[in-house]
Amino acid sequence: MSLFTRVARGRLAAWLTVVAAIVVGGVVFGLPTPDNPPPVSATGLSTQWQSTQVERLQERLPSADVQPAIVVLSRADGDPLTDTDRAAVTTTADELTRHADGGRVAPPQISPDGTVALLVVPFSTAGGQDAVAEQVAALRDDLTDLADPLRAEVTGAPAFTADLTRVFEGADVTLLAVTAGVVALLLLITYRSPLLWIVPLAIVAATEQITLRAIETVVPAVGINLQTGAVTGIASVLVFGAATDYALLLIARYREELRRDDDRFTAMRAALRRTAEPILASGGTVVLGVLTLLLSEQETNRALAVACATGVLFAMLSALFVLPAALVLCGRGLFWPFVPRVGAPAREGRIWGRLGAVVVRRPVPVAALSVLLLAGLAAGGLGIRTGLSETEQFRVEPEAVAGAQTLARAFPAGATAPVAVLTAPTAVPAVAAAAEAVPGVASVRPGDTGADIAQLDVVLDAEPGTPAADRAIVALRDAVAAVDGSAPPTVDGLDAFDGAVVGGTVAATHDSDEANGRDLRLILPIILLLVLAVLVALLRGLLAPLLLVLTVVASFFASLGAAWLLFDHVLGFPALDSGVLLLAFVFLVALGVDYNIFLVTRAREDARRAGTRDGMLSALRVTGGVITSAGVLLAAVFAVLGVLPLILLTQIGVIVCIGVLLDTLLVRTVLVPALAFLLGDRFWWPGRIRPEHRADTPAPAADEPAPR
Repeated sequence: MSLFTRVARGRLAAWLTVVAAIVVGGVVFGLPTPDNPPPVSATGLSTQWQSTQVERLQERLPSADVQPAIVVLSRADGDPLTDTDRAAVTTTADELTRHADGGRVAPPQISPDGTVALLVVPFSTAGGQDAVAEQVAALRDDLTDLADPLRAEVTGAPAFTADLTRVFEGADVTLLAVTAGVVALLLLITYRSPLLWIVPLAIVAATEQITLRAIETVVPAVGINLQTGAVTGIASVLVFGAATDYALLLIARYREELRRDDDRFTAMRAALRRTAEPILASGGTVVLGVLTLLLSEQETNRALAVACATGVLFAMLSALFVLPAALVLCGRGLFWPFVPRVGAPAREGRIWGRLGAVVVRRPVPVAALSVLLLAGLAAGGLGIRTGLSETEQFRVEPEAVAGAQTLARAFPAGATAPVAVLTAPTAVPAVAAAAEAVPGVASVRPGDTGADIAQLDVVLDAEPGTPAADRAIVALRDAVAAVDGSAPPTVDGLDAFDGAVVGGTVAATHDSDEANGRDLRLILPIILLLVLAVLVALLRGLLAPLLLVLTVVASFFASLGAAWLLFDHVLGFPALDSGVLLLAFVFLVALGVDYNIFLVTRAREDARRAGTRDGMLSALRVTGGVITSAGVLLAAVFAVLGVLPLILLTQIGVIVCIGVLLDTLLVRTVLVPALAFLLGDRFWWPGRIRPEHRADTPAPAADEPAPR
């Protein structure tokens, strides 16, 4: 076949690939969006949890679709309310009846110290979260006209829902803009070309948008409620990071092949043959890793599993099909001003070659110092605290949090979120007496009552989400369940109850923390076994995969310790969110092992020609720049999660950012090569490397685009 024919066919195939990608994107955007299934519960927990059982029982109460918004009235100077102030509070209560479901607001409650008045405004929740947010906004608008010195703050469950909805408004656009800006800057620094960065960034951005649209169809289609905000934010960042990493790996190998072959189509085919395996192994590891979240007790984690797996699949497809087609269509000039020519010497890789020479001369002290550094960082997490209270979830304090804090200074801290105890109507007096005797209970009052079920509202002394509140919930459940005849009637889909059950926001927070603990014990071993299995299949050995998994686990604990020092001593976070450990571990293990895959697969390829020692040196030199660029970029992209308003997302972003940097700059650069130099050919045990033509086969050229 003539050169002209090969070029014509290659160009036609590239154009067909680009057109097919555009068609696929159009099809995805044209997919119908199924109705989002309702959440399993307010917390996403199944019916095996008592807080979810209480939610189901409350559906049988007359006020099943009503939640109380709490208006907290106080003086701006903090002094006790005067007679004039109290009269104004009563007038305000009358005016707020138009916002109340049923048109009635209970008389004001004045705190024992006389500084705070509390109004309970019942809201209908039948219209969903958006309708609740609109009701809260209308209530707050009416309260802005209060005469000085009175001030009003709206808190309670509807207010927290509204504030959470509001703080995410525009977050998707902000996240996309900041992420795209970070990626563009790092690609420009990496390639030092005014043109080359545009192609991968455009393809990655398009992949991210297609992914977000696909998620809207796929997640509800598998029966999981899609809660936008946190789920789409994490999925967006993951797609940007993974797709850009794959693009860096492919472009680096393509540039290397362009220095060997004059035909860019042949060079791209060679680059794809060499990079397809590590990209598929890397992406497959991430997909398997995030899919372990399907085993989670939390519905949000299950939605995240489907969303992130979908995104990584699109990232792999774009890197293996769309990006190669776009690169060959643009030609060599895309690399200007550093256009790769056949036979031209490589300019990069010298730094990594010198580093490899240092490591190979002293592998034992280098490995020992690396392990000591990781252990020292991990020690920073010895005093780690987990579990955030309801008022500590937001990075920027909204009105619902401020109102809860004002209320807690004058009333029992649990007044914003009473605990719901569901029992049989005939057992109400006995259950109330048992509840009042529980340490940590401030008050018990009758709540809504139906034909065969009754609710008691229990206010705790402790703030929701604190260890003291958790202890009170456990003790309360034991106490009320022991009352004879207190079991509420059975409900379809639930087992028979042994006694009265305890739920509500505070109990749901406790159950969520318990569920996160179960998830950790179940999912962590599974993801490690899955990653180990992928590495064994890829490297055809046992020792190297085991060592790689151990190094990634070590970097996770080191990143957790380093991040906790930052959270505790610099940012002033009171604790880690209880869901952070699981998500950070899943992302760090799945993503951190990627860079080891990129390095070790290249080392294994080169070891066939030069032996393990020289193969690892060559791989370190050749992949050092591209892996460093990819790691720095992925770390920066995850750090962008800090622009979102929840402490949960900030903590995930910081931990993953530190972990990826450790994997990139220490584990992959120093520790893994040192272990390979120490073990030699035993590194691949029980597989074997049979080097061929060592003497007359030159080591591959180093030409990765590394920032210097």
